[in-house]
Amino acid sequence: MRDRWNDDEADGMSPLELLAYGSRLIGEEPSLVLWGGGNTSLKVDEADHMGRTIPVLRVKGSGSDLKYAQVRDFAGVRLGDIRWLLGREAMTDEEMVDYIAHCTMEPQGPRPSIETLLHGFLAPRAIVHSHADAILTLVDTPDPARLVKEIYGDRLAQVAYLRPGFAMAKVAYEEVERAPEGIEGLVLLHHGLVTWGDTMEEAYHRHIALVTLAEEAIARAARPRARARAAPELRRNRFLVRLAPFLKGALSRRDPHVLMFDGDEAVVDFLARPDAREITQRSVATPDHILHTKGVPLWLDVADDLSDAALGEAVRHAVDEYEAAYAAYVERYNHGRYEPLSPEPRVILVPGLGYFAAGRTLAAARVPLDIYRHTMGIIAGAQELGGYHPIAEPEAFEVEYWPLELYKLTLRPRPKELAGKVALVTGAGSGIGRACALALAQAGAVVAAADLSPQGAAQTAAAIEELHGMGTALGVTMDVGDKVQVDAGVDAAVARFGGIDIVVSNAGIAPTGAIVDLTPAQWEESFRINTTGHFLVSQATLRVMRRQGTGGAFVFVVTKNALVPGKEFGAYSCAKSAEAQLARIIAIEHGGDGIRANMVNPDAVWTGLWSEEVRRERASAYHIAVDELEDFYRRRSLLQRVVLAEDVAESVLFLCTERSSKTTGAILPVDAGIREAFPR
Repeated sequence: MRDRWNDDEADGMSPLELLAYGSRLIGEEPSLVLWGGGNTSLKVDEADHMGRTIPVLRVKGSGSDLKYAQVRDFAGVRLGDIRWLLGREAMTDEEMVDYIAHCTMEPQGPRPSIETLLHGFLAPRAIVHSHADAILTLVDTPDPARLVKEIYGDRLAQVAYLRPGFAMAKVAYEEVERAPEGIEGLVLLHHGLVTWGDTMEEAYHRHIALVTLAEEAIARAARPRARARAAPELRRNRFLVRLAPFLKGALSRRDPHVLMFDGDEAVVDFLARPDAREITQRSVATPDHILHTKGVPLWLDVADDLSDAALGEAVRHAVDEYEAAYAAYVERYNHGRYEPLSPEPRVILVPGLGYFAAGRTLAAARVPLDIYRHTMGIIAGAQELGGYHPIAEPEAFEVEYWPLELYKLTLRPRPKELAGKVALVTGAGSGIGRACALALAQAGAVVAAADLSPQGAAQTAAAIEELHGMGTALGVTMDVGDKVQVDAGVDAAVARFGGIDIVVSNAGIAPTGAIVDLTPAQWEESFRINTTGHFLVSQATLRVMRRQGTGGAFVFVVTKNALVPGKEFGAYSCAKSAEAQLARIIAIEHGGDGIRANMVNPDAVWTGLWSEEVRRERASAYHIAVDELEDFYRRRSLLQRVVLAEDVAESVLFLCTERSSKTTGAILPVDAGIREAFPR
């Protein structure tokens, strides 16, 4: 493992700034910690509330992430109060939390880590604790104590697995006190590595050096394995986009979920091992992961040549069996103490294809996706060293339902209205489509932003990711009148997010001209985009929604012209009227599937459709000057107000949410009040 401490970067930093700097180096290395795991600390002298200088332990706050650590993220506790507990024989978790709360330097500051006592009991000034992959590989074996001794000799103390808390901290302290002088750290079996030093720099360097020794030992034990014979990539991709919606639907029966997928060569090779099914059902590599991944993944072995009906049934049956097994696991150990957590799997292994991770949000799905990628390496390495033997099931349960661990869940933000939903928006590169894509993302959906312009699609996706996080949007190049492009775009959205729940069918063109002057090509192009385009998008996404079996919402961006056509706008008005009829037919044919189809009718929204040519022709049709056109449209409405793309997006958003769950086949005008265009 590369030591990334940079003296130039660290120069001039205070001890607490160095604590935060070293913590970030640990947090930025995924083979050391993932998604909030691990913790660090430093003992310093500070003034208390009475101005007295006292020893203080600055330890990572619960729920913070080392990757982004700042000085403010480290809770301060009075070290003397913590070390006073060494005289106690026992302490419940509730007593420990209450006691530590009374020891804090800043009552309104971050809550100290659940491993505060471990950091406080140990004497060294700087401490680093991680769940390094290489260390977990060593300690999740049948005889981890022997392996650790062989590799490290007397450099490390060892502590048998205990759940974090008073007892574990007290035992760790006693083991270190008995150990030979000069030891550099300790190994917590089935848990991780702790190193220390007089400074954060020293503790960090030791940590990297000791993990490197473990990596080298694992590399020496590794044996070459034959590559898996995977199906051709095209066949695997086709199976992925067929399977994912069935899986998304089965996991979304309580709350909507999005999926993330990883199917590279290393994953396929791991899942092709003859022992893969058995070894992946042996619990988590470290208890720190269990809230994110559950104890075991779902093993989903389904053939890619099954019919849709058979594939859907196989997926639902596998999820049902997993949930029943999880309920039985809770029943075995719970004894009525805790409210059961949701039973659906977080990680789904599909031999021959790859693995999925599921979550209520994309961020929640990314965590188990990343964790399980590392877990596969830990399992494979442990097997080479004698066998993968993680913590036992009863111990896993006690961590999964440990109130101090569950507290972390309360720190998560409340899911937004469209959390777990996947939206496809066409014409999303500009105007109404872009506004809709941004509004849906703000409400919690992940968005596939489709546009004829690759640059426009990418820019909208980038804007969403900047606001809501990496991967929350996908830019898709799509000519909606081209079936090949539509199908490819829909497949890309399904492959990225697992399915599609919402479709905003918006892409369109606005040809002008009197009927007598239109060419057949102009007429046909309007219908290709403004009618057939909506048909092709609807057909492709309806198939996805039906596989999911959880309903869906279509919103068609039509136009006031579908009800009140304007002169010299015939090709546009006729094609958009057909779009409106398509929406009604979808509402009729798919209401039984829980799929709703509604329309919004904007008017005079000044987007890119209003080219200079269109403006000139519309002004000519009404015998006014071009520079009078916008005011003409404003004044003819009852409210005499300008309609913006964001106004249309608000109405679209309403029709995509459960707030309109009893509405289908409806038209919602967004035109500031055009009396003639009132829906009848």
